[in-house]
Amino acid sequence: MARKRGRKRELRAIAAPFTVAAPSGARIRDRLKDLSPADVKVLTLVGEHLGHHQRADLAERVAMGNVSTQQAERTQRKKALTAVSSSRWAGAMTRASEDQYQLSMRCLFDERAGLRRRIRRIEQRLAVPCGHRRGRLRGYADQNERFQKLRHLRALKARLTVVEERIAAGHPVIVVGGRRLAKVRHHLHEAELTEEEWRERWHAARLFLTADGESGAPHGNYTITVHPESGEVALVLPQPLRHLANAPRGRYRLSSIVRFSHAREEWLDRVSAHRAVRYDIALAPVRGRWYLDASWSTDRTPSPSPEEFQVSGQWLLAVDLNAGHLAACVLDPHGNPVGPPHTIPLELTGPTSRRDGRLRAALTDLISLAKAHGCTGIVIEDLGFDDARATGRETMGRGKRGKRFRRTVAAIPTARFRERLRGMACHQGLVVMAVDPAYTSRWGGQYWTAPLQARGQVQNKKISVTGTTVPPWRSDGVASDTGSGVGQVCPPLTGG
Repeated sequence: MARKRGRKRELRAIAAPFTVAAPSGARIRDRLKDLSPADVKVLTLVGEHLGHHQRADLAERVAMGNVSTQQAERTQRKKALTAVSSSRWAGAMTRASEDQYQLSMRCLFDERAGLRRRIRRIEQRLAVPCGHRRGRLRGYADQNERFQKLRHLRALKARLTVVEERIAAGHPVIVVGGRRLAKVRHHLHEAELTEEEWRERWHAARLFLTADGESGAPHGNYTITVHPESGEVALVLPQPLRHLANAPRGRYRLSSIVRFSHAREEWLDRVSAHRAVRYDIALAPVRGRWYLDASWSTDRTPSPSPEEFQVSGQWLLAVDLNAGHLAACVLDPHGNPVGPPHTIPLELTGPTSRRDGRLRAALTDLISLAKAHGCTGIVIEDLGFDDARATGRETMGRGKRGKRFRRTVAAIPTARFRERLRGMACHQGLVVMAVDPAYTSRWGGQYWTAPLQARGQVQNKKISVTGTTVPPWRSDGVASDTGSGVGQVCPPLTGG
């Protein structure tokens, strides 16, 4: 069936802009330096003891299935754990078990939705004869590819059956310590690890040293206490380990001093007012270091709406997330660009820590740019590639070009970028707003690319306006920003 040429694709309705909610909490970290061998021994014993009982409580919670909070018998489980730890340690363990269970159930629901999307897409393409097209659906190239897709479809349906059975029974598979690390045990040579090194990481990941905060308790936490002036750290020992105490009332005082250089003033305000602060002690076995994390919830204040920004007449910084760079431009109150566009490199390669560091560095440059131009907010695209990533080759092409395009989409950190920007911008007093991504894809390519290029030619300027790279095999009408040039600008938030 010949494809009709010259027919314009209808534009979908543009979603209204909205203000991204500010973070609901904060988390800071400091290293526990100069720990004595006795301190390390006590922390290890407490972590292993509590981790053993927390895993047993988690297994008991999973065996109950997907029941309501009243039927989870948390009071009975907490009472049993109190006899081997303390009342507050038991409360933290039961709370962690419930949170882990609910998170695992949500992951099962997401996996089921993704499998259903992939199955539905393959079945739609299988309904079209090979080498033919029916509307926007294209059949597979030949019988060999069709046969392979049938095999893949049967495998996906088998996986979906297993997931649906787990959801119906309410029994998710939870690996304390991480499934990825557990699989590394069978591939030590490829991971370049010895069995002893793997066991150190495995034991460190299964330690449990988490103490929930409590308002009114000394410095916001009775189980793990950090003195705001001296920085001394003390923790309550479980009942079987009280003989190791070196402080009154069954407590153990570490020799390390904690300062919390980041967000120290906010932390001091909370602990001085005896407001709840949660503490987590973690071990990094690769470097042999112990860390203390402090976290707390923040008061939620309503953010200004896009309409309020329009009335106030404040400038905004529009940002476009692309593969390899961030394109930004300052917008006046009417939504018109002010000054030249800016490009911030975003090379996300290497290990996870390196990628995260480079993303934070790019966001720091972005926030500095907004502050330098007097912007009170940042406008980003409400990107989401969940459906595209789930369907994979069915919607993003095949062969070398399709593989390259899928890799480009996979390299765009949409969720991590949004979360990191939301937290970092909030600390700098900036508001984050999201707009429909069609502004820089379909609408941008149809209405703005040619005029901007023409203006650059008239002014004898080398202007490269990037747009959405939508391959010819894309037939689902979903736009994805994967431009590789510079100077791409988000549209005005309001008409002007």
